[in-house]
Amino acid sequence: MHQSPKRPIRIALLLGGLLMGSQPLSAEETDLDRELRLAAMIGDIETVATLLDQGASVDAHNPFDKTALMMAVEAEELPTVTLLLDRGADVNARTVAGCTPLTFAAESGHSEISALLLDRGAHVHDRTRSGWDALMIASRYGFTEVVGQLIGKGADPKASDRDGQTALTQAAAKGETDVMPLLVAAGAELESRDKQGDTALLVAAEHGQLDSVRTLLELGANPEARDDLGATALILAAGRGHTDVAERLLSLGADPNAQDKEGTTALMEAVATRHNALIGLLLEKGARPDLKNARGRTAAEIARERDNPEALDDLATQPAS
Repeated sequence: MHQSPKRPIRIALLLGGLLMGSQPLSAEETDLDRELRLAAMIGDIETVATLLDQGASVDAHNPFDKTALMMAVEAEELPTVTLLLDRGADVNARTVAGCTPLTFAAESGHSEISALLLDRGAHVHDRTRSGWDALMIASRYGFTEVVGQLIGKGADPKASDRDGQTALTQAAAKGETDVMPLLVAAGAELESRDKQGDTALLVAAEHGQLDSVRTLLELGANPEARDDLGATALILAAGRGHTDVAERLLSLGADPNAQDKEGTTALMEAVATRHNALIGLLLEKGARPDLKNARGRTAAEIARERDNPEALDDLATQPAS
């Protein structure tokens, strides 16, 4: 079944194709080859067949190594994709950025096209220059059917990109909760860390993705995980002003007095970043205003340094523990 993409691409494709079509022809390329790519991009299957019969190279690529098959995949033209594959198009061709027909299909979310490419031998482990494989891309956009296909064909849910982020981490950052149980069931590690030491839960909290936070906790993520600087999900949420995420974490028992490596608490972070709406919530849940950071500063002293009188007023209404 075809899953509709979550972002429009057709206009961008057409404009991009026309611009690329105006590039000078290489020594080995013919007008037929360029016309083939443009016809594939708009799904003109009859013209595609005619151009191939006239001698156009099925795998001829533009200066960015993008082939007619890739353009048809990106434009979601299933009949054209089928024809090009039947006529011998390379299902694992790569652009200069390392993109393949399968990574383009994972990005558009057209599950019939991705299924066809996989049936024709598309490599599930190929990565783009950024280190993304098709599973990471499909997870990032929440295309559950494509994710399921890729897992079924052996895609690795533990794989990470150049920044150490897995498919689960990328889904968490975007709030794509439907794919998370699939990834975890296939072996994705809830406590896997990226190069900043962030788990999927920490990433979700920092991005304010409440649904991701809720789903990850239900799946068993550690609510007290810390990044390389010692920050918890609650501290990260407070620093970004994500009140709903903070409320959820606190309701599940997150420690309001946890301190990072610099001694910063969620309360101090909220004060320092002027997310004053969080102060009352944190105090109500037991945050201690008398705690000091590594510089010997309390939340009130931080408020004075940052010229945050509203925070001072809120803090003054609560007795020190």
